[in-house]
Amino acid sequence: MVVVGAGEAGARAASALRERGYDGLVTLVGDEPHAPYERPPLSKAVMASDDEAPPVILDEGKLAAQRIAHLAGARATHIDRDARVLHLADGRDLPYAKLLIATGAGPRRLPVPGADGPHVLTLRTFADALALRARLVPGCRLTVVGGGFIGLEVAAAAAARDCAVTLVEAAPRILMRGVPTAVADRVARRHLAAGVDLRTGFGIAGLEARPNGVALLLVDGTQILSDAVVVGIGAVPETRLAEASGLAVENGVRVNAQLRTEDPNIFAAGDCCSFPHPLYGGRRIRLEAWRNAQNQGALAAANMLGGSEAYAAVPWFWSDQYDETLQVAGLSDEAVDTIERDLGAGRLFFCLAADGRLVAASGVGPNGVIARDIRLAEMMIARRACPDRVALASPSVKLKALLAA
Repeated sequence: MVVVGAGEAGARAASALRERGYDGLVTLVGDEPHAPYERPPLSKAVMASDDEAPPVILDEGKLAAQRIAHLAGARATHIDRDARVLHLADGRDLPYAKLLIATGAGPRRLPVPGADGPHVLTLRTFADALALRARLVPGCRLTVVGGGFIGLEVAAAAAARDCAVTLVEAAPRILMRGVPTAVADRVARRHLAAGVDLRTGFGIAGLEARPNGVALLLVDGTQILSDAVVVGIGAVPETRLAEASGLAVENGVRVNAQLRTEDPNIFAAGDCCSFPHPLYGGRRIRLEAWRNAQNQGALAAANMLGGSEAYAAVPWFWSDQYDETLQVAGLSDEAVDTIERDLGAGRLFFCLAADGRLVAASGVGPNGVIARDIRLAEMMIARRACPDRVALASPSVKLKALLAA
């Protein structure tokens, strides 16, 4: 068994193969020099610490104990599907019975002049995190482009390190995808209270080098001078290996409900793949989420060993910013109605489709206040529940009772 990509999905798949009793050779191919590590802490805990080692998932000792051959710093270039051989850039060839593509995604680049300058950074790898953290000294002028999870987490981390932070978002508000306006407004107020200069509705015209820094040029002619700019405008699935090998790509490596490509011996999982989701009409989606990568890695391993289970987990996302947590379960783009529940220290928002079905829920507040209810909402989404609107809005009605109804 060969797994290409040593991130969350790939590492989980390699371990799951052993947990399910597979006794043959398992090879995990990763293009970074580190053991498999977690990416979510890169914009959170890593920014707040002084650690010089990545937050590993499986260290070399655990890899050895599970008899997983880890090829670090190795880049896969092509799959000979007829011969069932994976070719590496260094000339090595890896025969396989089944192969998993778990190559993840890369940062989306800002499509304007000057975006490749030395003071323009992205955050995807541990090396990226170290380079960014080194710049976050008190008084640093940092501009963040993008008001999604990554951009907001970087802004929060920089503000906590006493940097002067400006965040620019082209959309009318932050967090345009996946959360109600009320959630975005609360997050925005927390950033403003921390001193972040939030500018929404501003397009980017370009970037220009300045002595010891960079100027971000907005389309209205405004210039924002910074010591560094961090671009956090989403991610692009890493599909080059699949494309070079003739596999179908559709917003990611195209797989079926069992995470299998059109080649019965090749699977894909995690940020790099798109798949049909039964909870949302079977439409094809791609998720960039830690839990999704874990779950798909485990399911892909089971199906590589002869299983036939379809992937149907409810999408789940989270973000830590300052002293609050934002959690989202499900996908809200089918929603026609939103119900708010006031928890005092936090807020919950339930998104209902036209037929009354709960399709998404989001919460913002201290983790201990919202986490349990988001978990219950996630279970209701999985069951295609149509909860009573009045009960959803009432804090006196326990969500567990609605789940049991």
